[in-house]
Amino acid sequence: MSPSVSDAAPRITAGVVAAVVLVVSGVLFVVLAAWLVPWDAGHSVLGSAPADSVFTTQQIRRGEAYSGTARILGWSSLGVGLLVACLLGFTRLGASLVRGSTRWWPVAVLAAVALLALITRAATLPFAWAARQRRLDEGLTQQSTSGWLADLAREYLVQVLLTTLVLVVLIWCARRWQVWWPAIAAGLGALLVVLGSYLYPVLLEPVFNDFEAMPDGELRTSIMALADREGVEVDDVLVADASRRTTTLNAYVSGFGGTKRVVVYDNLVTSVPDAQVLSVVAHELGHARDRDVLIGTALGAVGTAFGVSLLALLTSSVRLRRRSGSQGAGDVRVIPLVLALAAVGAFVASPVQATISRQIETRADETALELTGDPEAFLAMQRTLCIRAVCDPTPPPLAHFWFGTHPTVLQRVAMARAFAGE
Repeated sequence: MSPSVSDAAPRITAGVVAAVVLVVSGVLFVVLAAWLVPWDAGHSVLGSAPADSVFTTQQIRRGEAYSGTARILGWSSLGVGLLVACLLGFTRLGASLVRGSTRWWPVAVLAAVALLALITRAATLPFAWAARQRRLDEGLTQQSTSGWLADLAREYLVQVLLTTLVLVVLIWCARRWQVWWPAIAAGLGALLVVLGSYLYPVLLEPVFNDFEAMPDGELRTSIMALADREGVEVDDVLVADASRRTTTLNAYVSGFGGTKRVVVYDNLVTSVPDAQVLSVVAHELGHARDRDVLIGTALGAVGTAFGVSLLALLTSSVRLRRRSGSQGAGDVRVIPLVLALAAVGAFVASPVQATISRQIETRADETALELTGDPEAFLAMQRTLCIRAVCDPTPPPLAHFWFGTHPTVLQRVAMARAFAGE
């Protein structure tokens, strides 16, 4: 007896759907990265400025000593965090700590995420404490212990709530659509990235800092004039009370559309000459002009779709399910496995994210130099930023490749000198 048409037709499974989404999102990410990322930024400047032409021997040694210790602590914390996540996710230990499916399964998800995040925090807390002590010793922070602990608690709560939201969406999709859930979850995950990027300035930034409008004066007038020249619509410039947490200097741009904002640290405004502040703000205006937040959001959304489809493929593995003690993506006990896979994936993806970020930051540096026409202020600002942060002018190449989101200070100095014709 010959097989029927339905018997002969290939069967569509969640794994097949996940594989298709994985390929499509991967190709789309490569296309968007090739199109949107300024890969030609900085190509006119090769190499770095000599460290001893920018910093004193004492400053170089201090930066190397502090950064070396900070790297050891940071890498140790990262390693322990990954180890804990893998131990909980790739064995039955994590599943044994998570309650199975219940009528109120979203509550079970929240409880599981809170517990697993607390375990990881406790394991890495000694490294965070040691890093804080080093910052105190170097004068990089004057924050009280109670203030530091309060910030840790806020970070923990935000992490738990956001992770719970993502996992509830993932598990709900797996329960609602047994075959097509990888595609639907990937689309919803991408949507959450876009929504989160849009709402971040108004929902999450106020959790950690207070903001006020920069008062009227010569500096504000100069900043608004820079924005006009660059064609960037800026309703206001906000000042964050960052000095209560750190003595380092910074500024940033976040959000897009109605939530777009340019923010400067209060200690930046009060501790360096206006020309240097303008150089920093011009850099941020470059981000706004080139829609870098939107570029990062688009790449993040597609990358999330890729990650969700990869998770769907991996969580469908019978071997992984058996080792982790879960029954699949619709089982609450899959949470430790998903968190472990996400932690490993984030570590592996770090060089890609860092490389893209460095190119975008390089273009913003070029914009700052062109917009202000003041390479001396740019150079002085980079030197000040490094000294205040006790940075290492010559970080290890592998560390910079894997985690460095900005050009090194010596690369930025070389860029300024090339712009000045030196």
